[in-house]
Parts: sequence; structure tokens; C-alpha cells
Amino acid sequence: MSEALTAASVLAGRGIRISRRNPDAIVTSMMLPIMLMLVFVYFFGGAIETGTRYVTYVVPGVLVLCAGFGAASTAVGVSEDMRLGVVDRFRTLDVGGTSFLAGHVAATVVRNALSTGLVLGVAFAIGFRPAGTAAGWCAAIGLLLAWITTVSWLSAALGLVTRTPEAAGAITFFMMFLPYPSSAFVPIDTMPSWLHGFAEHQPVTPLIESMRGLLLGLPAGDAPWIALGWCAALLALAVAASGFLFRLRTR
Repeated sequence: MSEALTAASVLAGRGIRISRRNPDAIVTSMMLPIMLMLVFVYFFGGAIETGTRYVTYVVPGVLVLCAGFGAASTAVGVSEDMRLGVVDRFRTLDVGGTSFLAGHVAATVVRNALSTGLVLGVAFAIGFRPAGTAAGWCAAIGLLLAWITTVSWLSAALGLVTRTPEAAGAITFFMMFLPYPSSAFVPIDTMPSWLHGFAEHQPVTPLIESMRGLLLGLPAGDAPWIALGWCAALLALAVAASGFLFRLRTR
């Protein structure tokens, strides 16, 4: 176990160093959520009625959207390593598939934490004023980290499915799309009735409602537990699928 953790930490450091050598990818993953937040707040916010200042309403959704953009790099990184044969070199050093994938996921979590901090900083600059308690903030951050870890493992599995980094980047679009048919940017009751069922019961909606309640000091109900349940189920599925796909690709 200790050897696996050591290998995962070393590979996480490798992933972070690779990211530092690709500043264009880092800037894109950080700036795109910020640009979307500015577009929604300043272009559409005046026309959307949410019962509160729109910047206050939209920031939790943007943070979740940011997690999806950041996680996409996991799929690209895994696919690139598989294509270039880097994994074969690691296997000669007795590095297992779990350590290899965990290293990619850990590097993604670090990158996402930095981009999330940047998004929050810009949000405060344009008027985001949360009223949540310290405990609420800690709970919201914990939920967001759980979601980032979950979507990063899902991206790792998608990176093993695809054969090229370009395909890996494209297939993660479906995860990045999830915040849109949810309560991230507009109240669900303003959507067409045929969309309500999906928007209310997909995994992103309870996560956003939880973060909105915890950050703003509003009642969150059972949304945090539902969000944690989604994260636990999807994470278990992603880890199992990643292990199976890795063995299938490297046998």
C-alpha cells in the first residue's frame, strides 16, 4: 500500500510539472469558467429573475462548471500516456494501474483547486457576497472536492476508452454539459416542463443546491446527503471501470 501511495504521489508531481510546461492549457481551463461567469452576470443576469442578485445565484454553478473543465485534462493526459507508450515504461518499474490513474487524478485536483480559488477571487471582485458560516464553507469545499475527485476519475475512465487525446477531450464534453440543464444558471421551474425531471434528478443539481445553501447561509435540506450519495456511487463506478479498462488496454 505504501509503495502504491508513493508511486501515486510521484506521478501526481509529474502531472503537475507537465501542466506547468503547458501554460496555454492551464490558462484556458481557468479563464473559460471566468469568462462564462462574466457573460452570464453582465449579459444575461439582468434578464433572469432568481429572487436575489444574479452573481450570488450563479457562482456555485460556475464553481461546479469549473470542476468539469478542469477534469477534462485527466482524460487527455491518460489518453496521451497510453498513446505514447509511457504506461509500458511505468509497468517495467512495477507501477500499477491504480497508482498511474491516481497520480493523474491527484494532479487534476490540485489544478482544479487553484482554478477554483481564482474563480472565487473574480466572483468576490464583481460582487459575490456569501453569508455562510465557517462550517458551511468547509462543508461546501468538501463537497466540491468530492465532486472534483469523482469527475476526475470518470475522466480517467474516458481517457482509457478513447484512442487519441483529441477524442478524449471531445468525449468529456458530456460531463461539462451537465451543469447547464440544472439549477446552476436559471431556476428549474423556468425550463420546459419535459426537462424538469432530468434537471431535478441529475447529480449536479443537488450539488449546486447544497453549495448554494451552505455558502449563502440558506437551508440546504437533504441536498448535501443526496450529492454525497451521487459522488460515492459515481466514484465507485469510475474507479472500478478505470481498473477494468486499464487491464484491458495493457494486457
